[in-house]
Parts: sequence; structure tokens; C-alpha cells
Amino acid sequence: MTSPVSFPSTTGPSTVSVNIAARQDSIPWYVWLAALGVTSAMIGIHWDISWHRSIGRDTFWTPAHIAIQLCGVIAGVTCGYLILWTTFAKSALREASVNVLGFRAPLGAFITAWGGFTMITSAPFDDWWHNAYGLDVRILSPPHVVLALGMFGVEAGTLVLIAARMNTASGALRKRLQRLFLYVAAMILVAALVLVLEFTSRIFLHSAVCYRTVCILVPIIISLAPRATGNRWGGTITALIYTAFALGMEWILPLFPAQPKLGPVLHDTRQFVPNGFPLLVLAPAFLLDLARPYLAHWKRPLQALVMGPLFLLSFLAVQWPFGTFLQSPAARNAIFGSNYFEYWANPKSYAMTYRFVLFEKTPQEFWTNMSLALVAAIIACWIGSVWGEWLRDVRR
Repeated sequence: MTSPVSFPSTTGPSTVSVNIAARQDSIPWYVWLAALGVTSAMIGIHWDISWHRSIGRDTFWTPAHIAIQLCGVIAGVTCGYLILWTTFAKSALREASVNVLGFRAPLGAFITAWGGFTMITSAPFDDWWHNAYGLDVRILSPPHVVLALGMFGVEAGTLVLIAARMNTASGALRKRLQRLFLYVAAMILVAALVLVLEFTSRIFLHSAVCYRTVCILVPIIISLAPRATGNRWGGTITALIYTAFALGMEWILPLFPAQPKLGPVLHDTRQFVPNGFPLLVLAPAFLLDLARPYLAHWKRPLQALVMGPLFLLSFLAVQWPFGTFLQSPAARNAIFGSNYFEYWANPKSYAMTYRFVLFEKTPQEFWTNMSLALVAAIIACWIGSVWGEWLRDVRR
């Protein structure tokens, strides 16, 4: 019996896909739309968290929520259409596609469409959750987990769409696709670090749990970017785009007025409260890119054994003292943002009294978490390398 799901080889050279690439000299429309959707979601998610911190959740139909769900709509409709078009029309993509349940399209289209429809599904779930239980206590509430899974699907699918086109292109077009790939990878980094804001805000910067959390996520992205694109400085560029985006949100949001609509109001908030100065992941990303050519002849697990400690130690070297700076009076301004507080901030809280949370109660617990951070960084570097190599070979 024929399997209902079959995946023609997505790796290795493909005469059909090469011929398709030769007939195209621009980035496909569906790739641009997918990247636009990812951008809309990242703006929306920063805006939404700021909205909750500044105004409260007054209605589901806030502009921030619409910006987030616009990503799901764009991804679902665009890639849903692409799947139907490739399956039933005489599309040039048909022979350079995969078969899923009888439908044909590029592999990234199926991943992106699934992510888009998952995001859309999370919307009524989130609305019901708030009506039933009120405000979220944590960022990762059940409906937000569904939203995050869908968002990751859209972002990962978009990377696959770009990679498939990039790997069959050459010259100036390939360079443009490389830049777009690094941009979307940076948006994944933005999303990942938004999800763990509860453990990476300035009050946690002297706790090992912060570094453990970062080491689980960040090395994956900054390791896959140079592997997939072949750009030596891919990790650095990705981290730079993340930093620029986060700084933009940090500096732009407070320019707009906001007033709390829920109580209790413990702090007089008059503008949108941003989500904190970006983490200094640019430094370890640069060092990993710098070291990578010297380790190129090593086996991948051995590379990870060097890259993981290099990431953790370099990140600690810059972020720990910068955390001290963020708690100082010199950072209480519009540039570094340590003077912004949500409307429910208690005057005696760690944030408002500029104290660090001692998440680990004993030295043993602290060093245990630091050891776990080291292990996580090694594994994450390896995962990023494997994922990047796979993306470099995608053709469909």
C-alpha cells in the first residue's frame, strides 16, 4: 500500500529544482509574504507584552493582538494557496515539491501553513482563557504555548522556504536570499528570548537560571545561521539584527502614551513600558563566528565541546557586569530603560528597589545551574550545527 505521506528527497542536487531556479531571478512572492508575517508577529508580541504591562488586557481586539494574528493569517492563506496552486495548477514548482496526503508544495509551505493555522486556532482559545481566568500569571499560559508553537512553525517553515530557494540560486540572488534568511533567523531569536523574559530581565542577571535559559536557546540560532548560509559572520549578523530590533522596540514604545485600565495601579504609568534592554548575545555570537573556521576540520561533536563553553564564558563576561550597570543610577534613562515599570509594580519589588533576585538559594544550587548551562550550550551548539547543515541541503 502506498504511504499517504511521502517525501521525495529534500537533499542533494535536483535537476528540476536547478532548472526552476534558472528561470527565476527574484525572491518568490510567497517568501516575501512569509517574512512579512514573521515581522508582524515579532512587532506584535513585543507590543502586546508592553500593552499588558502598561494598560492591561482591555479587549482581545487590541492592535498588538491583530499584528500577531496577522502573521497566522498571512502564513495560513499564502501557503494554503501555494499548496493548492502547486497541487492542482500547472505550477513550475510541482516537480520540485514534496507530497503530503496527496497535496504537493515546497516542504516549507506545509510547515508554514500548519504554523499559521495553529496561530489562528490559539486566538479563540486565548480569548476564552482570559474571560475564564483573567490575566495571565506567566507568559507561557496554555493558549500562549499553542500560539508559540504556531509561531515557531511559521518561522521554521519560512526558513525552509528561503533555504530551498537559496540553495538553487547563485550570484546576487543567492546573496539577497542569504540576507533574508539571516533576518528571519534573527526574528526566531527575538521570539525565543521573548518567551523567556521572566528569567532574563535585569533582576535575574546575577542568577545562574538566566544563563541556563539563554544557553538552551540562543546557541542554536547563532550556530545554524552561518552553517545554513555559508556566511562566516552569519551568527554575528543574526545577533546584530536581534539587537537592533530589540533596541528599536525599547526606544520607540515609550514614545506613545498609555494609561492603565485595570487595577490595582501601584505605579503611575503614563507611557508604554518596554520589555527591557536586549541581552548582549552579540559578543558570544562574534566569538563563535571568529573561532568556527579554525575548528572546521574537527568533527561536529568536538566543535560543540569548544563552542558551548566559549558561548557561556563570553556571555557571562559581558552580561554579568552589564547587569550590575543596569541596576545602577546611570541606567535609569530612556537609553537603557531601567526606570520603566509596569503599572502593578510594587514599590518594594526587586525591580523598583534595583536588587537582584537570588534565584539559587545556595552556592551548590548556583553551580549546579551553571553546570547545566554549560551542558545546554554544548548541546545547543550541536543542534544548531546539525539543523544548519540540513537547511543547507534542502532543495524542495
